[in-house]
Amino acid sequence: MTIDLHSYDHILVMLSGGKDSWACLLHLIEEDAPMDRVELWHHVIDGREGSELMDWACTEDYCRAIAKAFKLPIYFSWKVGGFEREMLREKERTAPTAFETPEDNIVECGGDRGSFNTRRKFPQVSANLSVRWCSAYLKIDVCTRAITNQDRFLNKRILVITGERAEESSARAHYKTFEPDRSDNRNGKRRKRHVDHWRPVHKWKEKQVWEIIERHKVNPHPAYKLGWGRLSCAACIFGSMHQWASLQQVNPKQVERIANYEEEFETTIHRKKSVREQIADGIPYEDMDPNECLKALSKQYTDPIFVEQWQLPAGAFGENTGPS
Repeated sequence: MTIDLHSYDHILVMLSGGKDSWACLLHLIEEDAPMDRVELWHHVIDGREGSELMDWACTEDYCRAIAKAFKLPIYFSWKVGGFEREMLREKERTAPTAFETPEDNIVECGGDRGSFNTRRKFPQVSANLSVRWCSAYLKIDVCTRAITNQDRFLNKRILVITGERAEESSARAHYKTFEPDRSDNRNGKRRKRHVDHWRPVHKWKEKQVWEIIERHKVNPHPAYKLGWGRLSCAACIFGSMHQWASLQQVNPKQVERIANYEEEFETTIHRKKSVREQIADGIPYEDMDPNECLKALSKQYTDPIFVEQWQLPAGAFGENTGPS
């Protein structure tokens, strides 16, 4: 379908740093989108309050480097306390959402209403977002609150762009390519916002994704070079036994913290097997470059975003575990 990109006041690209969000950004460029209206948004899964439980350490700065390379603004948002605080919630409300603004402010909202609930377990492997709460609470809800709590979006047309692809799973195959966003309030009497949600690469095959990345000679996230087939959290709950075995080699301290939490909660992520059992059954990816391991675990990303000698990373067309 054809989207009139010039009809929007703001184009918000949800940038994970992964191949599909890269493809969305590069597709906008090739479609001659008004790049002065484009801004990048990244949801920090572990938050900014000291927790480093789930994600790749380099991802936030990698996204910052992308924004700098394309001369685009980037805004970070997160659930206060991140994944770990939400997981450890015990007879309390969910934490507030925090987000950056163009005025270099950090705004907090929410956290003062809702039920007093207890989690005390990891999200469970499921396509149901109430069970797999990490996506709902740490990405989808965070994005919605960041839009609905900024007056700069009032009485404007906004386009939200995300990189889900039908090829990834049977559930995602049923997503709509274009629809009103959950933050939309175009018919409201107060605080009116016209917000559309576009998934421009929804029908793309993985081959098309890597082709556009190659055309622009973009340097992929270090996780792909280590053998990961998709960029989510390093310790994604959908990780295969081979991914867990690989992460054990790359960052054993991270894996040990997660395994200890499973034992404390007496509930495993995968229900049938603990993380330790999955590691025992898995085979680490071959030839993981120690230098790429160091880059993935560093909070500073110092490699170039564009490379002359582009190479398909080891993880391309490999394990693509994710929502079913």
